[in-house]
Amino acid sequence: MYYVIILLLQTAESNRKLKEMTAITELNQETVRSMAVGAVFTDYAGKISSIDFHRTEDLLITASEDDSIRLYDIANAKLLKTTYHKKHGADRICFTHHPSSILCSSRYNIESTNESLRYLSMYDNRCLRYFKGHKQRVVSLCMSPINDSFMSGSLDHSVRIWDLRVNACQGILRLRGRPTVAYDQQGLVFAVAMEGGAIKLFDSRSYDKGPFDTFLVGGDTAEVCDIKFSNDGRSMVLTTTNNNIYILDAYGGDKRCGFSLEPSPNLTTEATFTPDGQYVVAGSGDGTLHAWYINKPNEVASWNSYIGAVTCLKWAPRRVMFAAASTALTFWIPKSNEEPSNGEATAGE
Repeated sequence: MYYVIILLLQTAESNRKLKEMTAITELNQETVRSMAVGAVFTDYAGKISSIDFHRTEDLLITASEDDSIRLYDIANAKLLKTTYHKKHGADRICFTHHPSSILCSSRYNIESTNESLRYLSMYDNRCLRYFKGHKQRVVSLCMSPINDSFMSGSLDHSVRIWDLRVNACQGILRLRGRPTVAYDQQGLVFAVAMEGGAIKLFDSRSYDKGPFDTFLVGGDTAEVCDIKFSNDGRSMVLTTTNNNIYILDAYGGDKRCGFSLEPSPNLTTEATFTPDGQYVVAGSGDGTLHAWYINKPNEVASWNSYIGAVTCLKWAPRRVMFAAASTALTFWIPKSNEEPSNGEATAGE
């Protein structure tokens, strides 16, 4: 049995509004400011460590310290399925191209089993393949948007390139420090952030030739815990372990702007672009969320997260919606003028 608190999705009208939020090309500041909690899922027994939206379907997947993987229908704010993974746990997670297949990194028994990554079917709760190689926890995981390749970055100071169809690792990059990885939206370039604020760009078709460019985020020696490309490929957002956020020009590496938020001990957070690449949203260690317009850097909105310091944050690729998580999961949508603003919640089963 699970409990879900519905805040703004109670009525059929609210559900209709969410379903009609299809592909968006541009947001305005009024819409960003109007974002409010639409649904809260509270039955987690541990911190949520990773979330991911499917690129083309209205689905969200989560991994939690309670060893659960949960699949949600975001159009209807509905939990579709929960599976538990007691042997390996669930840490980093991402969708493959198929909406019922995911990649998940292990939390336990990595050194003894060498089974650091699993390819899982949510349809029949089956492991399709193990990917062995990493000796320590995977801290960054991403799927290529154009083919069956994916990347993983580990605390063993390596980035590995894989193919879903093959058990064996396809390539290894040895690096300093904690590596963080991301593909651009065209799948032609991937970025690796590492110790000392260095970001290396690789051609995904010839990464074995080494990086074709290297950027340095000067003045910040904290490790990068998250990196993302904007949809248009023009910008990158970096989040560091001390909760500094930097927006970089993806072509030249110039720092476009930066923001500092309150750090949270023993927690890392992430920042997310809106689909149009004009705004960035991030969580602060004091339990607030913030949004900035990056073309003329200024803060356009801040909110109480209602769930404490946020550890995971992603904007849906096809909707005016984002998800934020800590020990609970929240869906944020624009609040209409007709909807109440007092944030009252009701509970259901």
